[in-house]
Amino acid sequence: MRLLLSSAILAALAAPAYAAPPRIVTDTAITGALVAQVLGDLGEPHILLPSGASVHHYQMRPSDAQALQSAGLLVWFGPELTPWLDRAAGSSGTNAPQLKLLDADDVTLRSYAEDGHHEHGEGHDHEEHDHEGHDHDHEDHDHAHEHGDDHHHDGTDPHAWLNPANAAPWLSAIADELSELDPDNAATYAANAEAATHEYVALDQKMAQQLTPLKDQSFVVFHDAYGYFTEHFGLRPAIAVSLGDATAPSAARLSEVRSQIAESGASCAFPEYGHDPKLIDTVIEGSDVGMGDELDPAGAGLSPGPTLYRDVLQQMTDTLSTCINTE
Repeated sequence: MRLLLSSAILAALAAPAYAAPPRIVTDTAITGALVAQVLGDLGEPHILLPSGASVHHYQMRPSDAQALQSAGLLVWFGPELTPWLDRAAGSSGTNAPQLKLLDADDVTLRSYAEDGHHEHGEGHDHEEHDHEGHDHDHEDHDHAHEHGDDHHHDGTDPHAWLNPANAAPWLSAIADELSELDPDNAATYAANAEAATHEYVALDQKMAQQLTPLKDQSFVVFHDAYGYFTEHFGLRPAIAVSLGDATAPSAARLSEVRSQIAESGASCAFPEYGHDPKLIDTVIEGSDVGMGDELDPAGAGLSPGPTLYRDVLQQMTDTLSTCINTE
């Protein structure tokens, strides 16, 4: 018996001691879902943005600041989406490496400029954008929100997760970063990222089939966040009541939207989670446009976890097709 116990102890001592994954902090539940899929059973990220909070404007809690200070890795979209985190990371004194998903290689980005979109990823060095970061001028982003909805949208549209093809390069970038920080678990990260990528490819194909009947249909949304989705699936650009989600549209903007609805023959309008649906009611009043269910592009009304990003994409597809196909 003693011999058996001694053998078991020696075997345990001889076994490799795997390091725990770094403590990962993310900006949103979307980012958290991607990280959770790569981590698998090895851990879970700390998500800074609570459910229902404004993506663009958020005051961090003391617990968030502590998490940021003790982070081993910060994964976020970048200051184009969450300028508050750019400021917080700079003032927290954290030395954690940063992975900015909008800077990742092979990600498809689009501009807010009309018909402006391009393939992003050429000429980016992994070490430079993962560990040193880029200096972004995000003053224009804040300026647009401060001066109201009619301010001209320019620069990169940060809602890149609404193109499901971006999941693959993001999963790969997260796995690479984690493997560098935690090489003992590199094989697990790579396998998890590959498995999740296959899931998104299948989901993308399923969504494309489901959305095919909608390609000639116009629809109305609360704010200008759906360009990635409509471009990727070949849909007509959504008519946005508000150009941003932080201020109310002007009377001139509402008048312009009503004209666009009449000219386009839009069949459905969709309120958005966390925003007053009265604006949608106002622009479709007196028309034949039907009211659809809420869209939730950031998953603010869903429970955080590894399936959240998939759920956001599928829920949006189901919501659009249910209303538009029945009109």
